[in-house]
Amino acid sequence: MTTTQQQPEWREILRAAGPYPIEAFDFVREGLNYTAEHVHGDMDTLPETRRHVSGQQLCLGLRDFAIVRYGLLAPVVLEHWNVQRTEDFGRIVFAMIDAGLMTDTAEDSLEDFRAVFDFDEAFAHGDLLADFGSRT
Repeated sequence: MTTTQQQPEWREILRAAGPYPIEAFDFVREGLNYTAEHVHGDMDTLPETRRHVSGQQLCLGLRDFAIVRYGLLAPVVLEHWNVQRTEDFGRIVFAMIDAGLMTDTAEDSLEDFRAVFDFDEAFAHGDLLADFGSRT
């Protein structure tokens, strides 16, 4: 997935995607950039065609991005946005692809987002506390 520069028609996108607020879409867009930079390094040196990340890579990157951005509140924020499984990330991504806000390749599918990780395990409070302890 890669982002494109286009003015979105948010009402239509939100209606088509399901129960996700606009904040969830903003998070996924920003998280895509975060993930691509972690996967590919310096994005300025890569042509647009080489900036792609897979659905699995994006899910893992979004998990990390949520923890960086929201810390221990990451699972609470995502649940507030009705994002409770990695498939929810996929629905948001493909709604943005359909709207022309992201691009995909012929190999990309919603299946790429299925059960990449379990949210309860990925955002386990004890593991998050341990992770923060190792960062200080």
